[in-house]
Amino acid sequence: MSPTPDIRTLLERARTDLASRSDAPLLDAQVLLAHTLGRELSWLYAHPEYHPDTAQCNDFDNLVARRRDGEPVAHLTGRREFWSLPLAVDASTLVPRPETEHLVEAVLALELPNDAKVLDLGCGSGAIALALACERPMWMVTATDRSTMALNLARRNAETLDLAHIRFIAGCWYEPLPPDERFDLIVSNPPYIATTDPHLEQSDLRFEPRSALVSGEDGLDDIRIIIDGASAHLAPDGWLWLEHGYDQGEQVAELLQRAGYDCTSYRRDLAGHVRCTGGRGPDLSDV
Repeated sequence: MSPTPDIRTLLERARTDLASRSDAPLLDAQVLLAHTLGRELSWLYAHPEYHPDTAQCNDFDNLVARRRDGEPVAHLTGRREFWSLPLAVDASTLVPRPETEHLVEAVLALELPNDAKVLDLGCGSGAIALALACERPMWMVTATDRSTMALNLARRNAETLDLAHIRFIAGCWYEPLPPDERFDLIVSNPPYIATTDPHLEQSDLRFEPRSALVSGEDGLDDIRIIIDGASAHLAPDGWLWLEHGYDQGEQVAELLQRAGYDCTSYRRDLAGHVRCTGGRGPDLSDV
């Protein structure tokens, strides 16, 4: 019987196979092989001559084929790291993306009370809420999502990370909240892709829930709903911060300003695009 390929050969073969389908074909191959073998990436680097058994090679080849067809690596492994936190992910939520870490950075830089009340709208896997709860243990974090599957996943991630001080509520945007409950910070990474955007039929996006991606003809329908409803749930001078598309910064800032927000701020991604925008609300003490 011929020996199975060694790790070096398997990775090179997979890298070539994925080259036209992935922005990081070698890294994708390494992550999938490490997952198949139940090892860390560092182990692969230290044992390039190791020969996985036939079943492991077949499992790896199947994962590579699925990745070549566009399925996200995080869905194939069931895991994604966000803000240095290992999160379980599945097809019920968006895969947490590096761009969203800019949103976390922006709100952590705000001057908020030590016991601030924070609301994460549309929490998905819980990435934002969990990162904030981890960095600010005294904050009282509430996370909502209309998908019960996503909310259950977020709860499991919180339990795994031993972050018990997060309240999870099922419902769409502000609907499940008591009408008089107010927060020092409202944050959200809502759907913001236009219905006709051709990227929806390309690569990884084909495998993610459409309801978490698409928001009307210009991609801003849900952002409008969040901005319009925030005044009923913001504490006086509270902040609202939103992630949005790379070309939507000016539109989101204008929507915030029209709604009476001042001190409008933003954060850029590594490519220089404005990817999240926030504003401090007007004095709502008389509302």
